[in-house]
Amino acid sequence: MQSGLPLLLFLLFIRGLGESLGFRICAFNVQSFGDSKSSNVKVMHTLIRILSRCDVSLLQEVRDSKVKAIPRLMGVLNRYDEKYRYDYVASERLGRTESYMEQYVFVYRTDTVKVLDQYQYPDTEEGDEDAFSREPFVVRFQAPETVIGEFVLIPQHTTPTNATKEIDKLYDVFLEVKKMWKVENVMFLGDFNIACGFVAKKNRKNIRLITQPNLFWLINDQEDTTVRESTSCAYDRIVVHGESFLRAIVPYSAKPFKFDAMFHLTEEQALDVSDHYPVEVELKTRRLRSSAPRQSQRHAALPILTVCVLLLSVLSGSTVQ
Repeated sequence: MQSGLPLLLFLLFIRGLGESLGFRICAFNVQSFGDSKSSNVKVMHTLIRILSRCDVSLLQEVRDSKVKAIPRLMGVLNRYDEKYRYDYVASERLGRTESYMEQYVFVYRTDTVKVLDQYQYPDTEEGDEDAFSREPFVVRFQAPETVIGEFVLIPQHTTPTNATKEIDKLYDVFLEVKKMWKVENVMFLGDFNIACGFVAKKNRKNIRLITQPNLFWLINDQEDTTVRESTSCAYDRIVVHGESFLRAIVPYSAKPFKFDAMFHLTEEQALDVSDHYPVEVELKTRRLRSSAPRQSQRHAALPILTVCVLLLSVLSGSTVQ
């Protein structure tokens, strides 16, 4: 058992180097994020540690009626992570009752991402008006470092009692956006509530986002995107359209980010932040794809390779000749 430990540590070290080159997209239901939660220093510290890992983050359940929480969040995030500059784009306040209105908010690094366009789906289709409780706020991004360059994000936080219809209706949003912007690289993401009884398995055959070809679900039913130890539900999902987009995904990178374990939080402390885990996926960058790096890149890689060799040697108890 001991003899395999050095190699395992070495492989984990190499894996960590590779992951740092990816472009990370995250989606997080922050559970009633408003003035009160944004005033909690401990909660905000955890939240910005989560967001600073991502090039683009979709925030859901933003209930910022006083218009203080998001500006406060952005100020703290930009002070915390001086390596990048962050900005955001947000939907209008959405909902069927004034007492419960939410926004979709995309937080992004201005160094790696540019917003090309945005579209608030009107949800006024004749005969099917008001299909969504919180209609999608669609954003088109440009990310030059990624292998696909541009992509569209379609967010959705469904109402649990109407999740089947809302998830199916996302396909109509996709068709409209595809026609309007002439795009193929589209990602759907958010709290779909497609777990733990809200969407019956027998009804999945009626959801076009599942049955139509060329759509790939990256977070499966066996994942747990909930913080509570007493629950295990794959509420939060990421779906991509098109094989070119699928090929641009770093393999096995789509998963929940279990921030409680990563940041050594108790369940109670984690629940102060949210009852959901963020879900995330990484896109391949041109640095990851390049099979023939330039001379300067080869030279830059030499110190890292040297460290790797020395690390492996020390851990295995051998001597470099």
